[in-house]
Amino acid sequence: MKLQQSTLLGLYAVLELAKAGGEQRSAAEIADKFDVSINHLAKVLRILVKAGQLQAVRGAGGGYRYSGNAKRTTLMDIIELFEPVSIEGFEHRDSPYHSDVEAGLAVALTEISEMMQATLRSITIRTMLKIMQGGRS
Repeated sequence: MKLQQSTLLGLYAVLELAKAGGEQRSAAEIADKFDVSINHLAKVLRILVKAGQLQAVRGAGGGYRYSGNAKRTTLMDIIELFEPVSIEGFEHRDSPYHSDVEAGLAVALTEISEMMQATLRSITIRTMLKIMQGGRS
């Protein structure tokens, strides 16, 4: 699975704001930290706010803060906000020479995709924060 730039930026923003422990950060601060366009980031932040993962704070000194549930929100929850996720294996084509090879690969690649998605569904934002701090549990 190759994640789109918006998806990665969504993950970066959620993790950065969750790490801030309730403190708000401006879009400009986040854009500078990850060296991205503030316009692109603004689109991503709107999606995260609409999904209830972030809270937008208006006014002077406004910004964004994490408002999701770090114990329950998984990496896959964030990924699914930005791109469709489906379990796809190897496309099977009828071929008199390779059909058994293609069918075998389809089974294996579908299983790999299922395991990857299960792993992403098991890693919470809280777990990621612990990993980022150097812990593993």
